[in-house]
Amino acid sequence: MTGNNKLFKFGAFIAAGAALAACTEKQAAQPNVVFVLADDLGWGDLSCYGQQRFSTPNIDALARQGMLFTQNYSGTTVSAPSRSCLLTGTHSGHTFIRGNKGVRPEGQMPLPEEAHTIFDDFKAAGYTTGAFGKWGLGQVGSTGDPQAQGVDRFYGYNCQTLAHSYYPDHLWDNSTKVILEDNVDEIPYGEGTYSADLIHRKALEFMDEAVKEGKPFFMWYPTTIPHAELIVPEDEIIAEYRGKFPETPYDGIDLGEPRFRTGGYCSQEYPRATFAAMVVRLDRYVGEIVAKLKELGVYENTIIIFSSDNGPHVEGGADPDFFDSNGPWKGYKRDLYEGGIRVPLIVQWPGVVAEGAKTDLMCTFWDLMPTFREIIGVPADADPDGVSILPTLKGENGDQTPHDFLYFEFAERNRQAARIGDWKLIRFGIETPDDHYELYNIAQDPGEEHDRAAEYPEKVEELKAVMEREHLPNHNFPLFAGE
Repeated sequence: MTGNNKLFKFGAFIAAGAALAACTEKQAAQPNVVFVLADDLGWGDLSCYGQQRFSTPNIDALARQGMLFTQNYSGTTVSAPSRSCLLTGTHSGHTFIRGNKGVRPEGQMPLPEEAHTIFDDFKAAGYTTGAFGKWGLGQVGSTGDPQAQGVDRFYGYNCQTLAHSYYPDHLWDNSTKVILEDNVDEIPYGEGTYSADLIHRKALEFMDEAVKEGKPFFMWYPTTIPHAELIVPEDEIIAEYRGKFPETPYDGIDLGEPRFRTGGYCSQEYPRATFAAMVVRLDRYVGEIVAKLKELGVYENTIIIFSSDNGPHVEGGADPDFFDSNGPWKGYKRDLYEGGIRVPLIVQWPGVVAEGAKTDLMCTFWDLMPTFREIIGVPADADPDGVSILPTLKGENGDQTPHDFLYFEFAERNRQAARIGDWKLIRFGIETPDDHYELYNIAQDPGEEHDRAAEYPEKVEELKAVMEREHLPNHNFPLFAGE
């Protein structure tokens, strides 16, 4: 070998080593992100937030090894608009989707083509993106299809109405309809494929594939658990809880009835035991996700986030009062009281977020987009609705920008809410004979029991001004006549 060839090969070796080092450095600077979003899980449904009737050890471990938030708010009080706020970084007065309005033949009102999502940001930063669970933001082939909104791989329910059934006849793998042959009427309901188990396996496979490709990944895991229909496979989890609680059987929608598998909730002899078993099953999934990250060697460079899309529901035989699902807060799903919108948030990030940290920072779903952008190096919008909470995650509280206000609306129930500091104003029955306001001091009255509107008219006016300013008309989801 000539000297020139040796020099060439040595130079190539050095260049390859430098490229590998640069790649490794880039991957280290770009943490993977796994975001588990529960469906209708209340503040009090996790033992790290006070649940006493069952335990969630794997989720609790995330809190012990990361940061637990005590003043985190969902986008709003039901699924689709809350997710729209989360994925587009907008509050519910600006976001595209403001209700659960369905479209035929299968799906919900779609995000428009001009929507910019968290997935778009991660793809711009070189990430592989995946979503596994319930979408509900646009039917297959529409502008709101997951693939049209920056998702490389989607597996689960496109339509949140059909997601009421845990034994559906089909799911979607991107735009391919996957028929579940063992979930047919000839097989007793509950003996086929449990959708949450199948979707979970696909999520684990996605992480395997992403790591093999050598790319950082963002995995959104919007599970259906513990939404409405109460049913779970016969295994040791349900066996532990069946007979543990007093029960009132729920008479639901079963085989032969029109809404069976198309939006109804099945009958359940043991609704309380089943609810507990479902949340414990979700906790087991979280443990398996953590185990998979460790197996793949990427756990130390992965941010794990856990939250819920809104407060606890009272449908399908669920009993949030028995489980104290809304904790100290008043209200449930579809309310703009604290119980409908204050939700758990846990963030674990090894080496960055201090173990056992807790914060009372007032934050919300639309803060996550600017936070992710700062982490992965994507330029921020000029005037975002949210603020980055990265300083809080790093323990640099003095650098944290606080919210001047929070704003919520729920057009399907004619309601608005706004919060400034400790004061919160809720408007009910917009443009109806029942139109009225209630004012609460959340610090002094966390249960929202004492309406102070008559005592503090100046606070009412201050918060009304936020409501008037922050609502932008949306003809698909009108809050006022003429929109």
